[in-house]
Amino acid sequence: MSTVSSAALPGLGEQFAPLTRHEALVEANRCVYCYDAPCAQACPTHIDIPAFIKKIATENLIGSARVILESNLIGATCARVCPVQELCEGACVLNSEHKPIMIGRLQRYAMDYLYENRITVFPPATSTGWKVAVIGAGPAGLSCAGELARRGHAVTVFEKRELAGGLSTHGIIGLREPIQIALAEVEMIKRLGVTIVEGVEVGHDLPPSGLLHEFDAIFVATGLGASPALGIPGEEHIVDGLWYIESSKLKPADLPTGRTVLVIGAGNTAIDCATIARRTGADRVTIVYRRTEPDMPAYPHEYQFVRKEGVGFEFLTLPVAVHADSGKVTALECMRIPDPSSTFAIPADLIIKAIGQKKTSIAEWFGLETDHGYIKVDSTLHTNIPEIYAGGDCIRAKGAASTVMAVQDGKIAAAAIHAKVGNSEINHG
Repeated sequence: MSTVSSAALPGLGEQFAPLTRHEALVEANRCVYCYDAPCAQACPTHIDIPAFIKKIATENLIGSARVILESNLIGATCARVCPVQELCEGACVLNSEHKPIMIGRLQRYAMDYLYENRITVFPPATSTGWKVAVIGAGPAGLSCAGELARRGHAVTVFEKRELAGGLSTHGIIGLREPIQIALAEVEMIKRLGVTIVEGVEVGHDLPPSGLLHEFDAIFVATGLGASPALGIPGEEHIVDGLWYIESSKLKPADLPTGRTVLVIGAGNTAIDCATIARRTGADRVTIVYRRTEPDMPAYPHEYQFVRKEGVGFEFLTLPVAVHADSGKVTALECMRIPDPSSTFAIPADLIIKAIGQKKTSIAEWFGLETDHGYIKVDSTLHTNIPEIYAGGDCIRAKGAASTVMAVQDGKIAAAAIHAKVGNSEINHG
């Protein structure tokens, strides 16, 4: 596996310092340990939040981490990147008169203790003899693989990149999640007995027909693909947002910088790109978005955060061309929506696009039914092919995509696959 430096770019280290023992104990003892707690109901993976917090209060950190992992094997990542303001902390009963419990930071406290001490909480399971392939080693794939391994199934994960972890490793700014956290979770999944094959892309390096022949079930968790093209003149001078974030984490020496930076798009990836640009020395960073502020796909708290970082916004603004001189960007030509005659140029020496991602071709390789390019599944995440299930961003035709929802998809699919492979309908060979 490739080695990764633990050093973060200046200004891009983890946003919040870890809680001290005293801070964690004080915060845990603020919890009123609700019966049928709203916070647990608001969590898509339904972690028993009062239980893990109570164990922190009694300084049983291994027990606390076990409670978290029983519901969410990617708990260290989710502790950092979940929109807790809209989920568990937003549902905390203390919100009305006090500040909510810092659930995310307490979860991080317990999970970091586990990984810092390399503690394994789940013993090896008795083998069932059943074999499952998982395509994609992001949060959905790792969650499904880990849940299946805990049930005794032999799981092989195929990941096209050289490092597993999906967006947790490559596409989430280090300010929110250092790469070492994502890789620690990958190692934990391996310790459960999962085999992860990196640098192999199903459909290119490995024929899908071979997987159908070799494995009893397949879980597709490929996420989404590259950013789509804007289709404007000079686009070749624009930097891809996901590549930009990945470079800031894995290859900081390759990170392009600018004094005047434009970011096209207004989702969470665009917010991350703007933050990186601002914190790596840009004097002026502006997000260019073709719709209005209420239409932004970014979380409201992320929008407020990047505003405080000094990032500006140009709403109802559509890019129409990139201007460059001798290969160097000089400006982005735009028009005001809905007036096509209102063209104007915004000076820039670096332009980044973060406008979403294209659907992958995995559905075509397997002959899976799709809905606007997303893989169609039923309530158990079963596709139209009996042996194949799917989850994560590649199925999210409706609703917001998030890490925690991907983790829950992995759990749902693992339960369905476990029930299926024990059925005599499958010809186990």
